[in-house]
Amino acid sequence: MTEQAIATALACLIAHLLADFVFQTNAMVAAKRKPGVLLLHGAIVFGLTTLALGGSLIPAALLALAHIAIDALKTYAVPERQRDRLWPYLSDQIAHLVSIAIFSFFLPNAFASGLWANHSSTLIPPALFIAGLITATLAGGPAVGGLMLPHKAQAQPDGLENAGRMIGLLERTLIFLMVMIGEPAGIGFLIAAKSILRFDTVKKNQKISEYVIIGTLASFGWALIAAFATKAAMNSF
Repeated sequence: MTEQAIATALACLIAHLLADFVFQTNAMVAAKRKPGVLLLHGAIVFGLTTLALGGSLIPAALLALAHIAIDALKTYAVPERQRDRLWPYLSDQIAHLVSIAIFSFFLPNAFASGLWANHSSTLIPPALFIAGLITATLAGGPAVGGLMLPHKAQAQPDGLENAGRMIGLLERTLIFLMVMIGEPAGIGFLIAAKSILRFDTVKKNQKISEYVIIGTLASFGWALIAAFATKAAMNSF
């Protein structure tokens, strides 16, 4: 893949991650069966892609249409009780990534023809960092949640509403930052701290203990993969 195609793909990826994980609320996800909500999400994708590509309207419109089609397939084809599980989520995200790759292959100059073309060498490193951070943190939440969903009813620890989601977000953020600054050894202290804080909760119930262990390992693993992949990508530029 040429440098121009890589710049185009990265711009589209940033727009996708922002549209799906920053500017898409839980209420929008829940109401996406309504055509207006689905179209609103597509409009956000279009706007962010246009901005990321530096004003390339037609390429942004094509990618937004592909995004709407993929989301519509998941929304209307996957039963509602299955939609939040891991494989529908991963399949949906893989389909978006494939569409971005195909788009960048056939329209590699979409970024080069935009306003930011002369600044690509300056923009790529921070864009990679932002993409990696969103992937490690916000994109990891639905993945871990989808993995744990079948066990949630029988092993969900008592606690504050959405506390587990916030804890997972914070721990993935810390893991990502530790890897990026070259201090992955600090992750061991994070594991130890969480084990101590959770000890009294999990020792009383084996199901809760296994639920917490699996969720923690999945969250840590996701963040580590995203962080090391981001670091490797940044080191190549």
